Amino acid sequence: MNKRTIIYILGWVLLIEGLAMQTGTLVGLWYHEASYVYFLFIGLALIAVGGAVVLKKPKRFMMERKDGFAATAMSWIVLSAAGALPLWMSGSIPSFVDAFFESVSGFTTTGATILQDIEALDKCMLFWRSVSHFLGGMGVIVFLLALIPKLGGNSGINLMKAESTGPEVDKTMPKLRNYAVALYTIYIGLTVIETVLLMCGGMYFFDAVTTAMSTAGTGGFSAYNKSMGYFESYYLQGVVSVFMMLFGVNFYVYILILTKKIKSILKLEEFWWYIGITAFFTAVIAVNIYNIYHTAFDSFHQSFFYVTSILSSTGMAIDNTDKWPELSKALICIITCIGACAGSTGGGFKVSRVLILLKEVRKEFRLIVHPRTVETVKVNGKKVSHEVTRNASVYLIIYIMFVVISTALIAFDGFDFTTNLTSVLATFNNTGPGFSIVGSAGNYSSFSVFSKIVFIFNMLAGRLELYPMLLIFMPRAWKKN
Repeated sequence: MNKRTIIYILGWVLLIEGLAMQTGTLVGLWYHEASYVYFLFIGLALIAVGGAVVLKKPKRFMMERKDGFAATAMSWIVLSAAGALPLWMSGSIPSFVDAFFESVSGFTTTGATILQDIEALDKCMLFWRSVSHFLGGMGVIVFLLALIPKLGGNSGINLMKAESTGPEVDKTMPKLRNYAVALYTIYIGLTVIETVLLMCGGMYFFDAVTTAMSTAGTGGFSAYNKSMGYFESYYLQGVVSVFMMLFGVNFYVYILILTKKIKSILKLEEFWWYIGITAFFTAVIAVNIYNIYHTAFDSFHQSFFYVTSILSSTGMAIDNTDKWPELSKALICIITCIGACAGSTGGGFKVSRVLILLKEVRKEFRLIVHPRTVETVKVNGKKVSHEVTRNASVYLIIYIMFVVISTALIAFDGFDFTTNLTSVLATFNNTGPGFSIVGSAGNYSSFSVFSKIVFIFNMLAGRLELYPMLLIFMPRAWKKN
């Protein structure tokens, strides 16, 4: 393990986070809130520590795959722990475990909260929660790749593999730094567009920016207890619905649009499956909840908002879904697991993995009927390697094991099965709300410290797709190369 390079990466992470904290300082000063000092001084301390670390560059800047995984996992843990300090030290969240939970939920773009009265927080604290979504959405490592030229090449690929979501990152990807810059340019551009559209609908600047950052990161933190239900506007809720769906799309689609390769989008099966899943579940749930909302428009509006919210793993809400019929709740649990597209800011198992595994199942059935035929799995017209299908299958096995073990562990708190299962699914898939106690009108404050630690690990493991978080607990991985 190249520990010196890992420490160098962590230094950059602290430096960037310290600079990002100054947004909280500015907001606090603007609203005349005394708590801005926590962002100012903690941020400056992080800048000092991070700056001291990055001044001494490693002599050998080479990172194998395990180095990339370890650096990424450690970066996210350090990022979340440091991000919790202003919330904890200011007294906004008195318990450090609760503050750490809130911070991890922010950076992993889960959106689960332990806060019972969100509106009681200072504006600067609310703003920092949304900033954590924005930083975590596209990924801090991707930001580093865009910022630091030296992180390009094979070392950069190994870092991006650890943080990127989905089955794989193209090994032949040219000019990795340019690709990272393009991703962040699109990311910021869409966020700005959403902010402007929300302000056109009457939102104040603060609300528009925090909502747009939460949507962009598909996180779901809101400045209000009722989430988007606070804004009783079809227009505002509709804008957020559309952008939640857009941020759940693989960002490669937007690169193809910018490079005028529109025809190539027609070949992207995952994109069309994502659209189809959204349309199908929206239609079925809209019909199922018609008796609650009584008009076709309201039923569709509620259904589309919540399907895009959960499928993209944003987790925003406009109503209490616990009153929905059991069929709709079951469908919501299914799309919680499916999640967004690979290469998006969304969480979940990913549409691409579902697509690959379904095609693998179809191949096996065809081989049973016609044993002598040669069957291959193809996605986007190209043959999928055995390594990719094997990784998808292994990931599914570990995914199920995590859900089962986590559900059993938090059962010691004595809550009902619906609460236990949906809280695990919601944290592991980085969605946020589940049902019952952790529903769209609830929170995670009732759980024990032990259960919150389980959720913290699940949120990190879910955001980094298991392997980086598991690797750092393997002693063999830390031995010298």
